[in-house]
Amino acid sequence: MSDIPYAFGALRLPRSVLFGRGQRHALGAAASKLGKRALICTDERQGAQPEFHAMVADLKSHGMEVHVFDRTIPDLPIGPIEDCVEEVRSFAPDVVIGIGGGSSMDMAKVVAVLLTHGGDLRSYYGEFAVPGPVMPLIAMPTTAGTGSEVTPVAVVSDDERGAKVGIASPHLIPLVAICDPELTVTCPPTLTACSGADALTHAVEAYTTLARPADPMLTQDHVFVGKNLLSDHFARLAVANIFLYLERAYRDGSDIEAREGLMLASLAAGCAFGTAGTAAAHAIQYPVGNLTHTAHGDGVATLLPFVMQYNQPFCRAAFAELARTIQLPDAPEADLSQAFIDAVADLLGRVAIPRSLAALGLKAEQQDFVAENALNAARLVKNNPRPLDLIAMQAITRAAFSGERAALRAV
Repeated sequence: MSDIPYAFGALRLPRSVLFGRGQRHALGAAASKLGKRALICTDERQGAQPEFHAMVADLKSHGMEVHVFDRTIPDLPIGPIEDCVEEVRSFAPDVVIGIGGGSSMDMAKVVAVLLTHGGDLRSYYGEFAVPGPVMPLIAMPTTAGTGSEVTPVAVVSDDERGAKVGIASPHLIPLVAICDPELTVTCPPTLTACSGADALTHAVEAYTTLARPADPMLTQDHVFVGKNLLSDHFARLAVANIFLYLERAYRDGSDIEAREGLMLASLAAGCAFGTAGTAAAHAIQYPVGNLTHTAHGDGVATLLPFVMQYNQPFCRAAFAELARTIQLPDAPEADLSQAFIDAVADLLGRVAIPRSLAALGLKAEQQDFVAENALNAARLVKNNPRPLDLIAMQAITRAAFSGERAALRAV
């Protein structure tokens, strides 16, 4: 709370959030109250799971017609989105359900926008471009990472632009989020690590985003409003649980207590950044991901310790608070702050997150391109607690490429 000089809080969340083992069995009852024809957006792997078939049967047993689109692919290029919209137009769904990782849930969001409002997907890029409510959305994560089940944003890959682009609107927040940790038990270790590291990045960046003056119009003028009392509560819960459970779930996927704790962390991180927003790690990841074709979670997590090191002079109190949250030994604030950055880097290393952009596959000659293009993510750049310009972006990118954080202490 020390970084917030006034009492201000804001949250935007689903109408209903269900969390816990077995909560997937509520899907049919919940969806049937919202409509009669359900479109499910998922991917091929998830669509083959017995648990998925049981959920489809549950919907049908509640009198619903069901159409399954199982061709969602990672990073969500525009082509499959348009394919889905055309395929289901005659089916005329009145409920859209996203089951899977972030791409499947984001697919459900953007398809709901297009089925409700029509037009070109590109016309919805940016903040507040969705003109009104969309048809009811239900989101069910099968990974513990993106938090998309509770957030107002969807990210798509625009091949014409050669970039990932965000669509941000409170109208994208699902009406119902159903979070069942039993659905994550089959996640392989690499996906568990990538997803959990994504959630950690969401939580740390949400906790340290720029705190803005509490103008009553803040939530009306911005989708992401910065650090505040309510988002901080969820960010701390997420950080605490990730440090307790990420490595356990990575080492033993059948550890249901760890799966439960990690999914709660992912949900809490989504609640935090869905209102507060994220910052430089996400801004830099956009061009990094486009160039390396690596997973979003791996990219933001690789960058996180370097962004934290750059931001430290503006975040000492916040990092020290998070250090106490994970029960690091007490020390002077500056030392405790650094200890938290080191602890984050160590945890990510233990679950095999790449330790540098070079290890992630970025080429040396691409560093300046990344720094320049990261500045284009204006909604993320303006959220960073320490001002960012090209020189700052280059310093972060070069340190992250080499894997040496020490150079950032002098910036």
